[in-house]
Amino acid sequence: MQSDVLAGRSYPLGATVYPDGVNFSVYSKSCDSLELLLFDAVDERRPARVIRLNPRANQRSFHYWHVFVKGLRAGQMYGFRTYGPHRPEDGYCFDPGKVLLDPYGRCVAVPPDYDRQAAARPGDNTPLAMKSVVTDLGDYDWEGDRPLCVPFARSVIYELHVGGFTRHPNSGLDDSLRGTYAGLVAKIPYLQDLGVTAVELLPVFHFDPQEAIPGLTNYWGYNPVSLFAPHGPYSSRGGTLAVLDEFRDMVKALHRAKIEVILDVVYNHTAEGNERGPTFCFKGLENRGYYTLNLNAPPGASRYANYTGTGNTLNANHAVVRRLILDSLRYWVREMHVDGFRFDLAAVLSRGPDGQPLANPPILWDIETDPILSGTKLIAEAWDAAGLYQVGSFFGDHWKEWNGRFRDDVRAFVRGDRACVRHLQSRLTASPDLFEHRQLGAEQSINFVTCHDGFTLNDLVSYNEKHNLANGEQNRDGYNQNLSWNCGVEGPTNDQRIETLRRRQIKNFFAINLLALGVPMILMGDEVRRTQQGNNNAYCQDNETSWFDWSLLARHRDIYQFAKRLIHFYRQLPFRQTEGMSLGQLLKLSQVVWHGVKLRQPDLSDDSHSLAVTADAARHRLYMIFNAYWEPLEFELPASPPGAALGWQRVIDTSLESPQDFCELAVAPRVTSGQYRAAARSVVLLLADAPDLTWNHTSSTSRAAADSVSATEPSSAPEPPSHEGPSRGAR
Repeated sequence: MQSDVLAGRSYPLGATVYPDGVNFSVYSKSCDSLELLLFDAVDERRPARVIRLNPRANQRSFHYWHVFVKGLRAGQMYGFRTYGPHRPEDGYCFDPGKVLLDPYGRCVAVPPDYDRQAAARPGDNTPLAMKSVVTDLGDYDWEGDRPLCVPFARSVIYELHVGGFTRHPNSGLDDSLRGTYAGLVAKIPYLQDLGVTAVELLPVFHFDPQEAIPGLTNYWGYNPVSLFAPHGPYSSRGGTLAVLDEFRDMVKALHRAKIEVILDVVYNHTAEGNERGPTFCFKGLENRGYYTLNLNAPPGASRYANYTGTGNTLNANHAVVRRLILDSLRYWVREMHVDGFRFDLAAVLSRGPDGQPLANPPILWDIETDPILSGTKLIAEAWDAAGLYQVGSFFGDHWKEWNGRFRDDVRAFVRGDRACVRHLQSRLTASPDLFEHRQLGAEQSINFVTCHDGFTLNDLVSYNEKHNLANGEQNRDGYNQNLSWNCGVEGPTNDQRIETLRRRQIKNFFAINLLALGVPMILMGDEVRRTQQGNNNAYCQDNETSWFDWSLLARHRDIYQFAKRLIHFYRQLPFRQTEGMSLGQLLKLSQVVWHGVKLRQPDLSDDSHSLAVTADAARHRLYMIFNAYWEPLEFELPASPPGAALGWQRVIDTSLESPQDFCELAVAPRVTSGQYRAAARSVVLLLADAPDLTWNHTSSTSRAAADSVSATEPSSAPEPPSHEGPSRGAR
């Protein structure tokens, strides 16, 4: 053994910097031997140094290979090479021709001529392979930064893509900042003005942009190559390690602006794909451990279980993978100060090694009970691509859930479908048919109408069909059941009657999402009518199809102002301050009463298209009308509550043009009639300011009382819609 090479130790995993050198540790149970490769340049044809680890020299402890190399520092590029059986049919994929990333690597270097296919075909890929980089995080100045801990009940989440948010040439930023973490920092004033409390960033784990049809780019990033490294191309700074400080600068700046950072994380699969995919990390280290395999598959069938729609599935409940996931989450919280996580296809994490759902999934127990994550927001996309649908039944109490039912039922109601009013009633009250049995709060439901996966809000009211030809799959990819309506013309139009209706429908969606109980999530650009020209699966469109077009802010200022005022109004509502209260208690406390066009006579029949409701919020009483009928309707108004000197005042009417569509209470016009004429396809909010209302935050309610509140709710959830899982190519 060379004099500068010592045995090292098995913990911590990854590359750890010490004053006199670096310790490397990596897991591989089945390989026969393993080499540490050191590089002076990312595109070297061969390593500058190869260190072969020797079990006889105590460089293997159980299944962990480790070595300490004196004199190395942060910035050193490295990788691994493994030797062992190559029998993919038996799950062994060792290939000494492939340079392997460190699963715990904190930074990834990419050669200028990186080639994904070179890692998939036979032969040596050294100069074309990604490399891990030794990092040292100890000297960053957080300047006292702390988690914001904004309660879910007071949160408004804005889902955005770091690159696409500022990459458009009209973003107003220097070319060096466009599409970067620093570019996002420059746009913080916009987010503050809009009023959102959290950004939910599409994947920022380093991903492989070449995982797409040739000629296209994987834009969304749902294909990680590292669970610890921030995506390097989003950095505006030179130098491989600069991305670490730029990411932390972004988090610190957002926190100063009182905006939380939630990461959309992918712990269900990797970018290595199936047996035809590349080998650049997990496959070459321990394929049988990291992935869920079906070794009994018939000849010609894939040996990789595919519950994700992407070719492979991480074996999340394997002990080593559990540790990897938990260590990754802790890293992003402790070292990067992020506030929460949205788990892509989280239902996959409940599957065992045989693919069957587990009653008590170990990895979900680990996350649920981890003290480091105890103050962290956890959001589950509680379904997967193989039909496992767990909305309303996802594991544990810590998790909140994307409410796909809210999306579908609200879309169907606003479109004017039959038999939707009963479901709308449930969605407006945080979906008690899904969540009330768990005795959790209204914030259990993360409400959204649109997200990255599917139509934008503008396209939802502008297209009946998807238009995905640009994705190169003959329009086969993407959802077919979008519950959209083009208002009479497919795509852009100069017909002002149709444009007026589209604006109204967009405002209707915003109003329902922000007035409903639960936590609202908004898709980047919906507030300015961002369009993808009908593409509902733009995962591979790293161009103006997906980017935020900043010229829309002036063109659709009316929609932006409506959304902004609505968000700020939402945050001021007193029943948003009742975190910790069960849903049944909140509904009882709010004195929810349902109406139709006649008071206390809600029409829940299949032919109904309208609903009204009154609810109390401290000193305010709200009366809301939701009219999806294609003609105006006259709604009887309840008497204004005692002490409301001005009676009912009109705050929102989506049928009116800006700025009358939303009026602040101080200038909101009075409603002097005992009826209100709700225009066709509109949402109305009347508000009475009544100091004499009693609204005791400490009130409690019995189970029987809670049941009586929701007695008109659906008794069970409908069957899951067929388009819940991700579409082919979408991840």
